[in-house]
Amino acid sequence: MSELERERLGDAALATRLEWLATNGVGGFASGTVSGALSRRYHGLLVAALEPPLGRTLLLAKLAERIQLDDVWVDLDTNRWASGALDPQGHVHLESFRLEATIPTWVWAIGDTRLEKRVWMEHGENTTWVEYRLAAGHAPLTLELRALVNHREVDRLTASGVWQARVETAASGLRIEAFEGATPLWLTAPGAEIRPAHDWYRGYAYPLEAELGRDALEDHLMAGEFAIRLEPGESATLVASTRREAGLGGVGGMALAAARLRHAAHERTLMDAWQRSHRAVARSAPVWIRRLVLAADAFVIERGALRDFRGRAVVAAYPSPVAGGRGPLAALSGLALATGRPEIARDVLGAMARQQDRGMLPARVSAAGGPEYDSVDAALWFFQAVRAYHVATRDDAFLAELYPVLEDIGAWCERGTRFGIGVDPRDGLLKVNGNGVSLTWMDARLDDRPVTPRTGKPVDVNALWYNALTTMAAFARHLRRPTEVYEEAARRVATNFSRYWNDDLGGLYDVIDGPRGPDPAIRPNQLLAVSLPDSPLPFARRRAVLDICGRLLLTSYGLRSLVPADARYCGRWEGDAAARAAACHQGTAWVWLLPHYALAHFRVHRDRAAALALLEPLGDLMMTMGIGFLPEATDGDPPHAPRGVLAHAWSVGEALRAFHTLAGTKRTRKPPRSRTASRAAVVSV
Repeated sequence: MSELERERLGDAALATRLEWLATNGVGGFASGTVSGALSRRYHGLLVAALEPPLGRTLLLAKLAERIQLDDVWVDLDTNRWASGALDPQGHVHLESFRLEATIPTWVWAIGDTRLEKRVWMEHGENTTWVEYRLAAGHAPLTLELRALVNHREVDRLTASGVWQARVETAASGLRIEAFEGATPLWLTAPGAEIRPAHDWYRGYAYPLEAELGRDALEDHLMAGEFAIRLEPGESATLVASTRREAGLGGVGGMALAAARLRHAAHERTLMDAWQRSHRAVARSAPVWIRRLVLAADAFVIERGALRDFRGRAVVAAYPSPVAGGRGPLAALSGLALATGRPEIARDVLGAMARQQDRGMLPARVSAAGGPEYDSVDAALWFFQAVRAYHVATRDDAFLAELYPVLEDIGAWCERGTRFGIGVDPRDGLLKVNGNGVSLTWMDARLDDRPVTPRTGKPVDVNALWYNALTTMAAFARHLRRPTEVYEEAARRVATNFSRYWNDDLGGLYDVIDGPRGPDPAIRPNQLLAVSLPDSPLPFARRRAVLDICGRLLLTSYGLRSLVPADARYCGRWEGDAAARAAACHQGTAWVWLLPHYALAHFRVHRDRAAALALLEPLGDLMMTMGIGFLPEATDGDPPHAPRGVLAHAWSVGEALRAFHTLAGTKRTRKPPRSRTASRAAVVSV
């Protein structure tokens, strides 16, 4: 379903959990709920990236809309207040909500009057366009917009009176400076009657923040009213920007029309790049894949100002202000290569290579602390991203440029680096200590301790390590460099991977050589030994791993992070920060793992249709939280409600990669023969 109708929109609880997102390509965004009520501190019509791609600042929280129709005022706005009251309840007038490509579009219907609203951002700048169009009606109406403004870091809250704003009239609008030295907000509405104001609206309640056990009340400044008369068929626009000239220029609706054309041209560029690169796949791709191709662009940030992130960066999620790290690296193939934009992958890989330090890449790059080197697997995902890029482009010059970085990472792994990360000379497997630091993707912490510490030799880490070695052997062969060291190391890892086999389980241990011996917890990490391009397992054990993951961990939207029969299992990822940390990797079903399961299924059964069918529920999931995007995870328990961030790069990227990999393969059901490290190609299906 690509359009929401009255039945769902009229349910305040449901419509306030459905969220929309628009982005500007430099780290800024606009986001809110379909109902119009604010439910997170991250919601706003203009969250500007004042120091791209991070440094996000809320400038315009919302526009409170009402119309005067036949001398009667009708509220279209919806708010939840500190008292618990829902007032007004404009969502009851919503007839539909849909995405027009990437543009969120609302339609209010009151009798024969239909008012449309569209929101999009100007690509490359901190500017949000809000268009209203009186699509039908028996008479003109007056649209009144009250601008609720703010000026704070996106993850903080504001109380009334903390600053006294300067609100001044400007050409066709208002200039609002929250405090001396603050970046001004320009609100432009050509043709509107403008009434400046300075009135704090107190007690907006954010239910999703309350669920997280965080402060959930905020005040916003009503800085002005805009009154616009609309005849049937006419449009009006309010533009919010950090740039004075935004929204000005031309006569009549020329500025609006030009903005719409620019936005449509950008969307067309994205679709053209995809269709040129994947003609056969694109012709038969379902609608949800087409939406994901557009959604992928939201995570690509241009003109980044982060140290060593020149050109482009990839953010991990919205609304969380974090760039770089394992998730974006793992997602890069889907976000850039599957969408036909290899230049993005090249920029990001070059930037990440410059971040390499003692064989490690940062798990994340935050606005506050910069690169954080507390990941054993970010550098290993880097090998996979370089491998995918070279397969797609055959860019030998860039491969030669990155090869010394890859060699250095491998060398540091061999001799050892931070957190006890290093190759065990006894078996060639990669071990980690951490000393209380969460080093794998299961990095949730509770009381400043890892919930799933995974000290020892995690199975997913060594599946990635094996693939790093086979990748280096293939790269060395391609560049006419010595291959023996990598081939021998890969053979040794493949041989000793048998140590993970648990006869009692019929699958793989999650961790071996830990402080308490092998960990028999049934988790999806073992799936990477089958889903990654090269498997260190014989075929019978690949089938067994797929079977145990399918029987015990698979859900419609992802794989549970722990088997329900385990006493530590948490089936719902909810509650305050402590409860969520405890549940995060103890049962929550992660969306990025479903594409890995589909790939593993194909590699075992060679049934392309069955593998593609496993991905189909993701199309429905895109309409359950962040409309047009994939969330981070869902509950492990039915009905598998979406959880976490509303738009997750790893989920989107892996879904795109898996679909294009599977859709581009030949139809065959013949099982593959076992492959050895010495004969591993650069890529395999």
